Amino acid sequence: MRSTDWTPIAEEAERAARVLHPDRYAMPRPTHRRILTVANQKGGVGKTTSTVNVAAALSMHGIRALVIDLDPQGNASTALGVEHRVGTPSVYEALLGEIRLTDAVVVSTASPRLLCVPATIDLAGAEIELVSMVARENRLRQALSPEVLDDLDVDYVFVDCPPSLGLLTVNALVAAAEVLIPIQCEYYALEGLGQLLSNIDLVRAHLNTELHVSTILLTMYDGRTKLADQVTSEVREHFGDTVLRTVIPRSVKVSEAPGYGQTVLAYDPGSRGSMSYVDAAREIAERGAVGSPTGG
Repeated sequence: MRSTDWTPIAEEAERAARVLHPDRYAMPRPTHRRILTVANQKGGVGKTTSTVNVAAALSMHGIRALVIDLDPQGNASTALGVEHRVGTPSVYEALLGEIRLTDAVVVSTASPRLLCVPATIDLAGAEIELVSMVARENRLRQALSPEVLDDLDVDYVFVDCPPSLGLLTVNALVAAAEVLIPIQCEYYALEGLGQLLSNIDLVRAHLNTELHVSTILLTMYDGRTKLADQVTSEVREHFGDTVLRTVIPRSVKVSEAPGYGQTVLAYDPGSRGSMSYVDAAREIAERGAVGSPTGG
């Protein structure tokens, strides 16, 4: 499109086309497999929503992705249309070493290229059970061995953490090279972030020297408030290029989608929320295609 033809409506139409016709807009594969832990101990910041929708957007645009649901509530499993009743092979058994991770992998209804390891309520007791285990912080890393990921042939792995800094989140930080932090554009956005960053530093120092914050995604942006702009500029000023250009708007459709066992891309592909998650996924993919992402 020539720059003289550019209009806001034309730009919106092009963004919608990227959602509605993903086969025409393939995203680049990364130079190497990327494992990202999606973490923020503050609840309600769009962590699970961002995990499933970014993974779905990548998979709809030609990339194979795996979501590890590490939250006992199983919300990521629900949004990806994956069974997670008690008795379902899950990440819990994989952490305890009772099954191989591949035995718990299910193909999501969102895309044939999107895989999910579900979480059942059994995972709620895993924090206690792991305490007495040898190498308790390394259980997920062992389960996510290069051989297992080669068998699954995935380009991206996203680990959705519970909203806490307990042993499950530590396992997720040890298993990944990168951390993706969703930050909501609201008053208490940065509250508790210092504690998360301290924990990441501790894990890097003692358990995983490769770990770094590669991506920050601003969520729940409400353009009608001055506060949202203040938070956005403050986060960008502090974290620089680690922050994605794309901002996820506050959206009813994004909130409704999990209730139907769907990502927002499946629930309402033409919505602003869908288009924003596709834009965010494309940014992540483009960073991964040029080598080491920001912060490495």
